[in-house]
Amino acid sequence: MPTFDSSSIQAAAIHHVGNKQTDEGFILSSTLLPLNEQMQELLAQYALTPFKGDEFYNLFHDDGPEHNELHACATRIFADHSCLLSESQTIARLLYDAGNHPAIKSGDLLVVLFHDCIVGDESLDAVGLFKSEGKVPFFEVQRSEEEWSSQLGDHSATASFRLQVNHGIDVNHLDKGAIIFNTEADAGFLVAIVDATNRARDAHYWTDVFLQARPRQDNYYHTHEVMKACKTYVTEQLTEELGLSRADQATLLNRSVQFFKQNESFDMNDFARDVIGNTIGEMTGEPVATADVVEDFSQYRRQYQAENDVQLPDSFEIDDSAVRRQARSFKSVIKLDKNFHIYIHGNRKLIEQGEDDRGKYYKMYYQEEQ
Repeated sequence: MPTFDSSSIQAAAIHHVGNKQTDEGFILSSTLLPLNEQMQELLAQYALTPFKGDEFYNLFHDDGPEHNELHACATRIFADHSCLLSESQTIARLLYDAGNHPAIKSGDLLVVLFHDCIVGDESLDAVGLFKSEGKVPFFEVQRSEEEWSSQLGDHSATASFRLQVNHGIDVNHLDKGAIIFNTEADAGFLVAIVDATNRARDAHYWTDVFLQARPRQDNYYHTHEVMKACKTYVTEQLTEELGLSRADQATLLNRSVQFFKQNESFDMNDFARDVIGNTIGEMTGEPVATADVVEDFSQYRRQYQAENDVQLPDSFEIDDSAVRRQARSFKSVIKLDKNFHIYIHGNRKLIEQGEDDRGKYYKMYYQEEQ
């Protein structure tokens, strides 16, 4: 995760970018922003606070990252800090060209040059791109010139007050952001991305069209994607093949998560044997041929890669932060109508499922009540 405790803002520019399809146009600043100490602190709070994860991207182009236009802009800024204003104007034009959909919101684009951003053990320059699409209302208190009155005391005065409603950027909410770190230039730079809108259209517009970014092929990415594939393998393929009950699904999901939590590295064959094969054997009461399980899982992996345009390697080092993030989606809970939730955390043999004249039921065995 990048840290910004020692980071400083070297320069910043802001431009207004409209919607291209509706011909809103754009307004380019002719000067850099004048920044005092308080303004720098607020800008840093607004721009950097949302970047807390370990998920990174690279700027991408089919002909090589150097052909990505943002990559070219960032390269020139890192080589010559004095060109931030002119390059930020180019970046604003690129953002305008990317907004070719009537639902894309206009907004203000802030381009910032940072110094001393820490990633791992490196201290790096970085270029930040931050788009604000919404303005929040706030009160500005206005008052007339005070009239001092000895009747109210030596330090008192009277004045007339009124409230003026204005609209501005919320320093505690960033709509869209990207930080391009000056490292791994040949691979497309190291890039962190934030998109608070969580809409597929906006994510495509910001990440795929404007930034033209792709997930960085690192241990975080591999862990995240393989865990997603393991989950769908259990909940879709195995459930269809074997007719798994929800309790069986929950057991397999639990053991899958435990495998990632308890091991430092992932091996596809080990996972297929130790988690899938052994658990199915316990459920059915019959031994499962390791080769059959490995082949079935491998076939599913090939299909998953083709359908989702991802790469799932045979082995890699497990990233703990990716495990924590993905583990939340491995829900080992059975919801029964609107009356009960059953959470399964351990021994599958302690729960039985059946049906009688009163309806379907689960029977659970336990040692003590807590």
